[in-house]
Amino acid sequence: MFILDVLNIIKNLAIILAAAKLCGLLVRKIHGPQVVGEIVAGLIVGPCLLNIVQYDDFIAGMSEIGVILLMFAAGLGTDLKELLKTGPVAFLIALAGVVVSIVGGAGIYLAFGFGSPDAKMLEAVFMGTILAATSVSITVQALKEMGRLKGRAATTILSAAVIDDVIGIVLLTVVIGFKDPDVKPLSVCINIVVFFVLAIVVGVAFYYLFKWFDKLWPHSRRIPIFGLVLCFLCAYCAEEFFGIADITGAYVAGIILCSIKDSHYIERKMDVSSYMIFGPVFFASIGLQTSFDDFNISMLLFSVVLVVVALITKVAGCGGTARLCRFNNTDSLKIGVGMMNRGEVGLIVAKKGLDVGLMSPEFFTPVIILIIVSSLVTPVLLKMVYSKWPGTDSAEEDGTDNSSVAQPELLSQEVVGATYNITEDQFKDDNKS
Repeated sequence: MFILDVLNIIKNLAIILAAAKLCGLLVRKIHGPQVVGEIVAGLIVGPCLLNIVQYDDFIAGMSEIGVILLMFAAGLGTDLKELLKTGPVAFLIALAGVVVSIVGGAGIYLAFGFGSPDAKMLEAVFMGTILAATSVSITVQALKEMGRLKGRAATTILSAAVIDDVIGIVLLTVVIGFKDPDVKPLSVCINIVVFFVLAIVVGVAFYYLFKWFDKLWPHSRRIPIFGLVLCFLCAYCAEEFFGIADITGAYVAGIILCSIKDSHYIERKMDVSSYMIFGPVFFASIGLQTSFDDFNISMLLFSVVLVVVALITKVAGCGGTARLCRFNNTDSLKIGVGMMNRGEVGLIVAKKGLDVGLMSPEFFTPVIILIIVSSLVTPVLLKMVYSKWPGTDSAEEDGTDNSSVAQPELLSQEVVGATYNITEDQFKDDNKS
């Protein structure tokens, strides 16, 4: 039985990786982000169409590692000074996006007349909570493909998305608290504050530890390995001990190491695993979770309205607040579009609601549709906005060139499997043990 399971895993990985690569190439031919192709690949090979790959615990685990690595790399590529400068503004943007999304989600739920008589308002607020959750992983990948991961607008998107997750956790706990009296929202808030205080204190210690590693083993593979250990530890501790999403812990780990000398080297090594296997599995897994069994006209209409409201509320809430915070019109639009995506965060919130009875099973498919559509639309719109109004968030400004992500057939990508070109000296350095 064990052998059969292993063979099935190998078969599924082969199908997912082949489909993700082929669909990614096709989407790139029409000048779209490859991540869109990877999501479409999941739709094609999953229950939605061919049904030759099933979403199981193994795929779920692989996809979780994929998004953790992606957020770790995003943290590594962050400009810490810019992050600190945009922090207060990012909080206002995230808060506005959450509030507007909750109002929009609750409004359409009540307008359709759904919900049980005794808990209609609570269920409506929970639907708004699902819409409030932002998933930044696909936005990060799209920005990396365009070489726009740094700069004021991109950094604000990343900061606001992390803050959005924290607000979402508190909000989810409060809503569940009204359903389950055993949940204590005050305790959750205290845990979140303790986590970020410890993250600062412990982060400083790890920063100096890795600076010492840089002097002891300059540009060797030991540093990325220990960096990955820190990433997994932060992800684990964040969720296990503080109830915060593991991707937030991974992003914090990246922030801790983003200012050391070898941060780009660590990021390049992380991209080897992420680009080759974990990333495609994560993005394809979104499509694998989609099924339209027992889907009726009423749910279809609700799904369409839900998607439209979800996209508009983030653009209006986050983009509008960015404009009030003196971002120009184009950067405000970039921030609003960058915050539109819902992914694993929305899925987690929906599953929590199912577990405690705040959401009926038939509403899970509209949530999946929202995740799929927002995952497809966000990178496309981001590319359109950045192409028309490049602004200052350019690859040249931040000193990196990630254009090779969009051209993975380059020899440099084949040698490294990452997003950076390498020199002969770097290749020799990479072989240090």
